[in-house]
Order: sequence, then structure tokens, then C-alpha cells
Amino acid sequence: MQALPRRVEIVEMGTRDGFQMEQRWIPTEVKAEVVDAIARAGVRIIQVTSFVHPRAVPQLRDAEEVMAKIERRPGVIYEALVPNIKGAERAIAAKADKVNLMLSVTDSHSLANANRTTDQALRELEPVVRLCRDRGVPATGGMATALGCPFEGFPPAERLIWVVERYVGMGLSEIGVADTAGMANPILVYDRLSRLRDRFPDVRFSLHLHDTRRMATANVLAALQVGIARFDGAVGGLGGCPYAPGATGNIATEDLVHMLHEMDIETGVDLDALIALARRLPDIVGHPLDSCLVRAGKSRDILGKRTHGQQKVGAA
Repeated sequence: MQALPRRVEIVEMGTRDGFQMEQRWIPTEVKAEVVDAIARAGVRIIQVTSFVHPRAVPQLRDAEEVMAKIERRPGVIYEALVPNIKGAERAIAAKADKVNLMLSVTDSHSLANANRTTDQALRELEPVVRLCRDRGVPATGGMATALGCPFEGFPPAERLIWVVERYVGMGLSEIGVADTAGMANPILVYDRLSRLRDRFPDVRFSLHLHDTRRMATANVLAALQVGIARFDGAVGGLGGCPYAPGATGNIATEDLVHMLHEMDIETGVDLDALIALARRLPDIVGHPLDSCLVRAGKSRDILGKRTHGQQKVGAA
């Protein structure tokens, strides 16, 4: 097997990409408490919320209030998703440490999600990047449906390269590649990320996976083999996408961290603290969540345990 990164950076998406899908109102104080718990667990990049129009995502209409209530821990980057220059102005005013820009790689998904083509979305993000640069706030670019679109299938590598070229032309050097609909497979992930890294060696790429078809961890391994060392996750497996039919939650952060730790890859994350938080989340959102670690525990938890009173196979 190819040499893998010795350390991986985790970006927590639960309170943004996860909570945005929830129908039950989650109180502002609870959102802030979850962010604080994630930070205490050792996650160093947290996408706290999104500064979108309240009508678009009612659950996140309290973005400013959440940012004001969180405990700012040293060494933790509290970032926010912004769709346009208005959102960027709000995020900067709320003291976001970093802003994440997002667009869809395919025109069909972009039109469904944002009522504009990918090219139009890219042009509209140019003044957003300039604003962030002028205010001294770092920005990252995001590429939704990069590894599978429910309307157009799998975008060719050339389409991804075109989007990255546009982002790089704006001055961005950190770009997230997203499997928004959970359609990707390991061969596709390896191929697309290899091409992007070869073409743009100075860009730091990250991977955002949804576990819709139970291929997220396999896709993580493929990305690790390419040298990707930053991954998004959502505690408890929260999330989905309103414009990606059938898409379920993000890869559960605790499942991702467990896999990495079992492979002796460092994350700096306290896995037990993350699992404890994931166990609390069903009461917060009002429905069960899909976390392997909550359901089965860590692999090493079963070592040395003995089952009392269990008969041997074949015993009378």
C-alpha cells in the first residue's frame, strides 16, 4: 500500500451541514453548546453555521447569535459558509475566522440549488473573495457535486479542473471537493483527486463525503492514498442535501476518526468525547442518527472482554 499521511485534519460540519436539514427547531444555546463540545473534543476546524437568507435555511436564521455565544478556544478555527457578498459581510461582522464559499460543479444542480449556472456562480464569488482579502479573512472554495450529480451523473475531470482554475485565479489555495449525493466510489475518488493534485500541486484539497451508499470510508482510504490529509465529517452522521435527492448524512466524524486511529493516523481528536456527544444528538434533533461507533463502540472496546454465561457452540 502507498504511504499514507501520518496526520489528518478533521473539519466538523455537524452544526452547519447537519443542523440545516433538521425540521425541529434547535435552540441557539444548544447549537452553541454542541460547537463548544466539538471544540473540547479536540477538533480544530469547525464550520459553525451558514450566513444564508433565513427563508432559504430557517434552522440557521440565528447565525449571528450562535457565533456570539460560542466559547472561542485558542487554536480553533470557527468558520462559516457564505453564499454571496451579503453573507460574507455578515460572517465577517460576526467574527468568523474563515469563510467557506460553495458552488455546484454541474449547471443542473447549480440551477436547482442557487438559480444560476456554475459560471454565473463563479463570477458572483469574485467580489466575495476580494472582500475577504481586504478584510484579512481567509476564504476557501467548495465544489458541490464534484464526485457525482443526481441530475448529470459524474462530472468529467476537465470540469473539475476548470472550476479549480477559476478559484485559483481568484487567489484561493484551499479547495474542498464534495460528494454531495453520496455517489462516489474509490476508483473515481482516486482518479479525480490524483488529477487535481497533479495539476494544482500548490492547492490544499479536502474531501467532503456523504455516506448515502456506505462507500464513504472506502472513499476516505482512496483519498488518503492520493495524499489528501483534510476531511469533513458531521458528528453522529448528521446532514443531507435538499437538492440532492436521496442523499443522507455526512460521514459520521466519530466513524471517520475511529478508522484513522485504527490505521495509526493521528487526528488530535478525543474519540471518546466525540462518541459521547454523538450519543446526545438524537435527543437534540428528535430522531435516531446513523453512527457505527454509537451503535457498536470502538473495535478495541471488545478486546479482553468476556461474555458471561454464553454457551460454547455445540454445547448442550
